[in-house]
Amino acid sequence: MNAAAGPLSDLRVVELAGIGPGPFACLLLAELGAEVVRVDRLTGTGNDTAPSDVLNRSRPNLAVDLKSDAGRDVVLRLLDQADVLVEGMRPGVTERLGIGPDVCLERNPRLVYARMTGWGQEGPLALAAGHDINYAALSGALHASGSAEKPHQPVNLLADFGGGALYLVMGVLAALHERTASDRGQVVDVAMVDGASSLMTMVYGMHADGHWVDRRESNLLDGGAPFYDTYRCADGKYVAVGALEPQFYRTLLEGLGLHFEAGQHEESAWPEHRKTLADTFATRTRDQWTAVFEGTDACVTPVLGLEEAPHHPHARARRTFTRVNDGHEPLVAPRFSRTPGLAPTSRREPGQDSTSVLAGAGISRDEIDRLLSSGTVRQS
Repeated sequence: MNAAAGPLSDLRVVELAGIGPGPFACLLLAELGAEVVRVDRLTGTGNDTAPSDVLNRSRPNLAVDLKSDAGRDVVLRLLDQADVLVEGMRPGVTERLGIGPDVCLERNPRLVYARMTGWGQEGPLALAAGHDINYAALSGALHASGSAEKPHQPVNLLADFGGGALYLVMGVLAALHERTASDRGQVVDVAMVDGASSLMTMVYGMHADGHWVDRRESNLLDGGAPFYDTYRCADGKYVAVGALEPQFYRTLLEGLGLHFEAGQHEESAWPEHRKTLADTFATRTRDQWTAVFEGTDACVTPVLGLEEAPHHPHARARRTFTRVNDGHEPLVAPRFSRTPGLAPTSRREPGQDSTSVLAGAGISRDEIDRLLSSGTVRQS
């Protein structure tokens, strides 16, 4: 194992190309050192996804005609050498293509077959279309997010990336860990609606214990409490306030020059407290308030835009982002002391090393040439 390449550098992954959470999960695996190859669908224009798509970075790819016998054979031969397959098609599609879990696990019993869908492999909605907002809606997470007037979708972080991609990575690593004892692979059924529901575990627990009402902006962590909210400043920018603990709350009030007779958790006083906080924050700019609270435990931070966050001193110190073309991209997380993962300079562009991937699966040079000339495989 090449320790510098990352903690997963002995892992081989085949990714059947999709959109959103599947590619993000495979990006994470690749940048933690796994050898990932993305298999795109063969179309008249080549790759189904834009080559500049950041979610497709750090791994080679090739386009394969999955509906042909020769293309199916290519994928199966890749899987013979793989530890993990990641696919994000609707239930039953890979079975119809002849690369379903029964076929693949018979050939390679140690394969971890990871399936990413919105609704899961079974259930009344299994074959229905959907997106992050739909899975979050059915989990209860969307209902709990937003203003009192209406739910607000927090980008597509809830189901796609939090409940989908991260649960897929966790499921794959758990199955690989179990394989060390059983020497057998298995199917990992990742449903974004399940993951979004799982992310709500604490909220469901608080609701069951009577500590969370089923109404937005009425609870400690959903904007109901004035000391856990965002406030507009004189320049139209915002600060985030998270002064939950009593000592942090006292520091907040000291920095603002305020004193309230009512206690922090006297909910009847919250509307008045919120108005006073809003009026006070509106007297100075965001950066002026940031300077006031810098170095304190008031839990006040500036709300940064996408063009600002990469330049914050903390992000720069930790090298959280890397400069790419005209923008910034976040680097791999989490951090490892001995096996740091793929460095930004090690990024591979789509299409690079496609033929070497086939050669690594035991496909001869003559066979590769025939596959390319027949159009069964394309360097996408």
